[in-house]
Amino acid sequence: MFSKSKMKSVIKSVIRKMPILGHWAQQAYWARAGRTKPQTFAGSVTYWEQRYAQGGNSGVGSYGKFAQFKAEQLNTFVAQHGVHTVIEFGCGDGNQLSLAKYPSFIGFDVSETAIGLCRRRFASDKTKTFRMLHEYGGETADLTLSLDVLYHLVEDEVFDSHMRTLFLASNRYVAIYSRDSNDNRGMKGTHVRHRKFTNWIKENLPDWKLLYHIPNTFPYKGDYMTGSWSDLFVYERISEQSSAVD
Repeated sequence: MFSKSKMKSVIKSVIRKMPILGHWAQQAYWARAGRTKPQTFAGSVTYWEQRYAQGGNSGVGSYGKFAQFKAEQLNTFVAQHGVHTVIEFGCGDGNQLSLAKYPSFIGFDVSETAIGLCRRRFASDKTKTFRMLHEYGGETADLTLSLDVLYHLVEDEVFDSHMRTLFLASNRYVAIYSRDSNDNRGMKGTHVRHRKFTNWIKENLPDWKLLYHIPNTFPYKGDYMTGSWSDLFVYERISEQSSAVD
């Protein structure tokens, strides 16, 4: 006689092999994420604007215990390292930001709807400013952020531009919350593409070093609602003096 766990495994396997049930199982997955599955992937910018415009949010990673994990780590880092200014590329709907303790903040996003949501949500907070990504004018900060963004940058040129802008905009530190892997099994044609971004940084940005790699308190174990595949990575700019010594 099957145990409960064994039975659940058998049921999942059967569902995946049945076209009709498999379709409804996929629809249920997307419904739990607060949105409908796009029929075709039209590009990163279009995807995110449509998602927010249709009432979707920034995703499970920006809510609940995952958002709390990031906030605790980043708030502690900001306080301990004397960070006064922060820029985030991909601020989304602002839910993650609602837990942050940053002295001064500028948020950029590709979605006009998301920027509107943030401006209304933080209308009374004069320490926060929000702009469209195409309005970025070379502003810099002590710390720049890319949280739950990298694995949504499917196009190579979009990923490359995001990474270079992210590091160029920082005077001291860069924090990235993402999965560091090239494993993309089952992701073809979706709005997700994982990348071994630490290798990209080593190859393209030699003036930066990995300061911290903080594993997720809630690692992925088969259910994206209870575990995340992303960790927090903090980079520090290598000063000219330390480079000469090395």
